[in-house]
Amino acid sequence: MWFIVLILLIFILGLIILVHEFGHFITAKKAGVHIYEFSIGMGPLIKTHVGKDGISYNIRALPIGGFVSMAGEVYEDDDTKKIKKEDFMCNKKWWQRVVILAAGVFNNFVLAILILFVMALIWGANSLEPKVGTVLEDSAAEKGGLEQGDLILSINGHSVSTWDQTQIVLYLKNDSNIYQFEVLRDGKTVTLELEPDVTETETGEEQKSFGFGIEQTEEHGLWASIKYAFQRFWSLISTMWITVINLFTGQISLSSLSGPVGIYHVVGESLAMGVQQIVYLIAFLSINVGLINILPIPAFDGGRILFLIIEKIKGSPINAKFENMCHMIFFFLIILLMIYITVFDIIRFT
Repeated sequence: MWFIVLILLIFILGLIILVHEFGHFITAKKAGVHIYEFSIGMGPLIKTHVGKDGISYNIRALPIGGFVSMAGEVYEDDDTKKIKKEDFMCNKKWWQRVVILAAGVFNNFVLAILILFVMALIWGANSLEPKVGTVLEDSAAEKGGLEQGDLILSINGHSVSTWDQTQIVLYLKNDSNIYQFEVLRDGKTVTLELEPDVTETETGEEQKSFGFGIEQTEEHGLWASIKYAFQRFWSLISTMWITVINLFTGQISLSSLSGPVGIYHVVGESLAMGVQQIVYLIAFLSINVGLINILPIPAFDGGRILFLIIEKIKGSPINAKFENMCHMIFFFLIILLMIYITVFDIIRFT
């Protein structure tokens, strides 16, 4: 079973990375940038093929990333004599460089929307609004007065409009363990206080239970599927953005994030739940990869775009050595963060 999960994990990550890197690749090629290598995976080379276009198409051993190696990504390199100056990325128009850098994220988002659309066509478009369905007997929800049909408007002052947002807000740190709900009931706003049941996991983390679920309704048809795809995409984007912001404010701890081990565990759970959950996971992870990459942090696509914006504002290129140093430092910090997260993953799942 573990082998099937591993193969599925490699396939999912490989697909998402392929789609992302193809965005960079095709836009760079269309812009006339000289490309050395298009690689899926990192680390040792497993298979290589040099195309008629002179580009080396490679598969590498570690399915944790990928890259497109282009001439002059930051500055003119040692191949200036072999390659025309106009074929260097750094010599392309400003807007072309921005498009090349943003294309990977764009592709990830398009992939996610298409998957969500197909899911809705096949299985139906589920309701996204945070309307209470089942309320378990003797649960925190029942004791706090939550009723079936209540539409949740806010939790502890955080406005919510979808079930995805509701779930992440409930996950945020709360000093008092009392959660204030504002719900719409029979056209009136009602304020409730819920105190969740708290249990401790094997790793010593607190797990809170409220004892209520979402009202399950679904629509079918082309228009319903299109609407669902974009609404669910926006719901997931906003939820992930809430997560990112609260990571910086300390409302969500770094140890709660998932690395390769955690994703492997999620893939295993999704496999047990069926095809629909696996397909949804691909969309979810594709949005994750896209959003993380567009963050204005050096080493990510968003960080490189940030340097281009600064270049545009100051009217001259940023020192190439300084920019490269920033990317290298942050890449090293990201590797350390991944190691930290992986250690917690191992503790959590063993």
